[in-house]
Amino acid sequence: MRRKSGEKIWIGGTCPIRQVLDRFGDKWSILIIELLSHEGKLRFSEIAQTIGDISQKMLTVTLRSLESDGLIIRQFYPEIPPRVEYELSELGKSLVPHIQQLAAWGHTHMDKILENRKRFEEKQQSKTAY
Repeated sequence: MRRKSGEKIWIGGTCPIRQVLDRFGDKWSILIIELLSHEGKLRFSEIAQTIGDISQKMLTVTLRSLESDGLIIRQFYPEIPPRVEYELSELGKSLVPHIQQLAAWGHTHMDKILENRKRFEEKQQSKTAY
């Protein structure tokens, strides 16, 4: 598959689009990035309390994934009790405007999307009625 300019589009496992969407296709990554963009540094418990319905295990997995991609920075303080804080890295901060644009697009078009879903569902139900 090629772009207009003749540049090859990757669609395999190393495809940049696939790699990025795999990271943000989950339920929590974008929420955590957005939260940290507004709040700055937060402790694990503060993130968990703010999001509310995320399990401790899923929060741990998501934070580790974001850290492994270099989107957040984890700072451990060897105190009693130990303290861990998370904040966006420069790379993570560079992603925030794109997330905000996507959120703005969703807000602008949500009514139309919901209307289309309803119409589609009604159409599907009318097909099964025959």
